[in-house]
Order: sequence, then structure tokens, then C-alpha cells
Amino acid sequence: MSTTTPFIENQSDKIPNPAATPITVARGDGIGPEIMDATLQILNAAGAALDIHEIEIGAQVYEQGHTSGIAPEAWDSLRKNKVFLKAPITTPQGGGYKSLNVTVRKTLGLFANVRPCVAHDPFVENLHPEMDVVIVRENEEDTYGGIEHQQTDEVAQCLKLITRPGSERICRYAFEYAVANNRKKVSCFTKDNIMKLTDGLFHKVFEEVASEYPEIESEHWIIDIGAAKLSTAPEEFDVIVTPNLYGDILSDIAIQLTGSVGMGGSANIGEGIAMFEAIHGSAPPIAGKNIANPSGLLNAAVMMLVHIGQAEIAEKIQNAWLRTIEDGVHTEDISSEKLTAQQVGTQDFAAAVIERLGQTPQQLKPAKFNTDGPAELNVSIKPTVPATKSMVGVDVFIHWHDVTPDDLGAALEAVSNADLCIKMITNRGVKVWPNGFPETFCTDHWRCRFKSSNDQPVSHQQIIDLLTRLSAAGIDFIKTEHLCLFDGKPAYSLGQGE
Repeated sequence: MSTTTPFIENQSDKIPNPAATPITVARGDGIGPEIMDATLQILNAAGAALDIHEIEIGAQVYEQGHTSGIAPEAWDSLRKNKVFLKAPITTPQGGGYKSLNVTVRKTLGLFANVRPCVAHDPFVENLHPEMDVVIVRENEEDTYGGIEHQQTDEVAQCLKLITRPGSERICRYAFEYAVANNRKKVSCFTKDNIMKLTDGLFHKVFEEVASEYPEIESEHWIIDIGAAKLSTAPEEFDVIVTPNLYGDILSDIAIQLTGSVGMGGSANIGEGIAMFEAIHGSAPPIAGKNIANPSGLLNAAVMMLVHIGQAEIAEKIQNAWLRTIEDGVHTEDISSEKLTAQQVGTQDFAAAVIERLGQTPQQLKPAKFNTDGPAELNVSIKPTVPATKSMVGVDVFIHWHDVTPDDLGAALEAVSNADLCIKMITNRGVKVWPNGFPETFCTDHWRCRFKSSNDQPVSHQQIIDLLTRLSAAGIDFIKTEHLCLFDGKPAYSLGQGE
């Protein structure tokens, strides 16, 4: 499989004359309509050849009863045009509503989220003048699968899903992006010292892919110390690739380090379909006040123009934007007494950018995009070789309140037999039976590990028989997880203290 990069920095003198490209546009909620108006005014003034098809998303669509914030007919426009410029939307709080951003990314297979984070020193106050980092975030998996259940009165769970194909695709994209953009290093951030199977898989795949790109330096960081290093010395990073949740958090931090989250644009790239949006949210408190910074959405639109082959227009807009920033024409979020010559609102900022179309920055590095068209990136996935799998036990999760670990252990010993006998009970991952500590705090959610008494393989029927005995004993089981060996290696975690 191949896809295209949204942001190519290579220079070229070839300037194409593209026909109008159909794109889908959504104005969103909160500040969305204001910053979209400003962005489209700039695109139009710069001569972008776009055939715009608008759809409605967000709050009003949620209120119509569509729990994902998008009506069924809107999907037709997205699938037909394959390019989506989206303003921020507001997801209602409370149960029953799904994030539209996550829904679109997952439904359309937009597996790569690309967020450039660049300081514009000395014209925007920032913490790290040399910062120029691109965060490549996996966009479909991890906890963003949104698979959650309340299992007991006291415990809810969220499943974290990391797959080998998903990890390989995003890691390969990060290296291909680095090659296409003449970047020198790719850093992987995970927490595999704790989540050894899920984050461990992502790290393992990263190392496998990195070995295929010897010209690109590679490294791995544990997410906590990596985030600390990013916040204090971002100049030491170039491209960062990471699972979904970490990437979401890191990219907001990183763009804020450049001066304002309002500056950041992002691209969501899939196989033949792409969505472009600002990093920030809909900011309802400042909606309608004409003070929002449209730069994030504008920078996303610049990435979109490169993606659809209108790089010369993208370059023209980006340079005008840089010149505007350089001239000290700033919105409130980046305004400072020292650096701002004129504080303006949303519309006046757009007018200032339009006024400078055709100009280039005098001190900031001018934008130069590849006008030969977007580069194709090879993100093909190697076939998975099935492992030899055997089942050696089962974890049964039980809802039981007002019970001690010893009492629960005795009850589970009563339903055990030679095929499956209770070996361990944990509470919130900590072993509490046998030989637990009385200081360990327990909730009403218990993981109960059953294995055969002689370590023999276990059948599905034996697990069904165990659950039948638990039910007959009045024990409320709420979930099971099979304990398996893959090629003879345990594919499940130990209990803490086991």
C-alpha cells in the first residue's frame, strides 16, 4: 500500500497549473465558522483551485440524534471527494456520544496524524527557539477504540488495543516521511516498561522497521522521560512516532511550546483519503468574539494544498503568513508587548495575510514545497506469520463486594477441579490471594486466574464447565480472558507481586 505525505519540504522550480480540486468543508462549532471563513478567504485570494462542497457536522447534528455528530449522507461527500478540511467541533459531554474526530479517522482509515510543531522565533514568544519537531501519531488504535464497559459498581474498564499491522504502518510512515522530508532521526515514545505486551509490541515493531532505514537515526524513549526531554530540549528531536493517546497529548504540549496551540495544523492521512484540521478544539468561550487565531486551520489548509498538488499556492500562503507574523500582526493568543506591532482579530488577521500574498519573510525561513506533487510513501505491511497457539488457563473477572480475598479464594477453591483450579486473585492488578498483604486496597472487581493443576493445555469446554460451576455457586463473572502461549511463550501479564 502507498499513500502520500502532506508536507514536502524539497525544493523544485516546476509549477503545475492544477484544475479545481473537489474538497469537502465543514465549518464546525464554537470558533469553527469564524476561522473557516478566514481560511477560505485567504485560499480564495491566493488563487487556490478548489471546488468546495460543504457538509454540516458537530453540535447541531448531535442534537438531531446522530450520536457521532455526522449525518449518513455526509459520508457520501467525504468518500467521493477524498479531501476534508474540517473546523473544530464540540462533542457533547456525557454518555451516548462518540467523538466525531475519532469516528472519521477510524471509519475512513486515516491511520497517520501528522502535526508539525515549529517555533517562529524571535517573532512569537516561545520557550525553545530552535524547535522544529514533527509528531506522527497512530490514529486508529490504542484507547481511542472507545471500547469501554462499567463492570462493577466501582470499576469501569477501557480496552487498549495495539496491533502489529497498525504499529508497522505508522512506524513505516514515520520513516518514509523522514526520508521524503530530509529529516535525520525518528524517535519512538512508549510505556513498555509497564505495558509490556501492548506498548511492547509497538516498540518491537518500531525496531524492526528502523532496521530497514539505516540512513535514519532511530531511538526509543519511555514516554514520561521522553515527554520531559521534549519539553526542555525539543531541539534534540526531529520526527517522533507514538501510539494514539501519547501522540494526542504530546502534540498539544509541543505546539504550545512554540507559542500557542492556536498555531498548529494537522493532517490525517489514509489510503487515498485525507482530513486536515487545526490541532485545537472549538473554544466555545471565545466563539463569536472575532478574537480566535485562524493560523492552525490555515496551516492545515496549507498542508492540504500540498497534498492535492497545489504546492505553489501553499507556498504563497505560507510565506504571506510568515511575513504577517514577522511584521508583528498578531492575534490575542500570541500578542506580547515586546513583539506585537498590531493586535488584530480573526478577520483583520486574514486581511493582513491576504495583503501580503506574494511577499516572503525577511528573517524567518521562507517556505519551499515540492511542486512536483506529493511524494508517495511506501507503508506496505508484511504478512503476519501465524504462531503456534495453545491455551493454558483463563482469567475470570468477578464482581463481588463486601468480601475478603481469603473468603473469595475459599469460594473459588470450592468450584475448582484438576482441569482448572484457582491459582491467583488480583485486585486492580495486585496479587491479593494467596498470601496477599492486608494493606492492599481492594475494590469489588477481582481477577481470578485459573490454570490446570498439572500445567496441561486447557480446552474451551473446560472453561465453559468452570463458568457453569461459578454460575451455579451464585458467583457473578463479568469477563474472561484466555491465557495463551504463542510459540511457547506466555502471552499474558503476571499479577503485580505474582
